[in-house]
Amino acid sequence: MSDRSPTDPRDLRTALIRGMKGKCPACGDTALFGRFLKPVSHCPTCGQSWSHQRADDLPAYLVVLILGHVLVPLVVAANLRFDMPMWVQMTLWPGVALLLALLLIQPAKGMVIGLQWARRMHGFSGRR
Repeated sequence: MSDRSPTDPRDLRTALIRGMKGKCPACGDTALFGRFLKPVSHCPTCGQSWSHQRADDLPAYLVVLILGHVLVPLVVAANLRFDMPMWVQMTLWPGVALLLALLLIQPAKGMVIGLQWARRMHGFSGRR
C-alpha cells in the first residue's frame, strides 16, 4: 500500500500523461489496463485501487470530438485537391475514422482515469 497521505497533492499533468501512456497514474510503474479498455483492479506496485474509476462515456466523447476536428478538414482538403470517386471516399474515410478511434480510445480513457485520480473524484479521495 502507498505511504502517501490522503491529503498529499496529486499532480494533474503527470497523472494525465501516465494515464495516456497506459501506466498507473499514481506511480507510473505498471500497466493501467489488463485488457484493451479494462483497467486492472489495483496497481501491484503502489496498491492503488482502480475500482473507483467511472470513465463511462467521456473517453468516447473526447475521441469523437477530436476525430471530427481532424477528419473534416482532411476530407475537405482532399476533395479540393483530388477528384476521388465516391466509392473511394466511402471506403477511405470510415476506415480512417475507425483506425484513429481505435488508436485514441485507450489513451483517452487512461487520461480520464488519471484526471479522476488526480482530482480525487469518485472514491479516489482516500477517505472512507
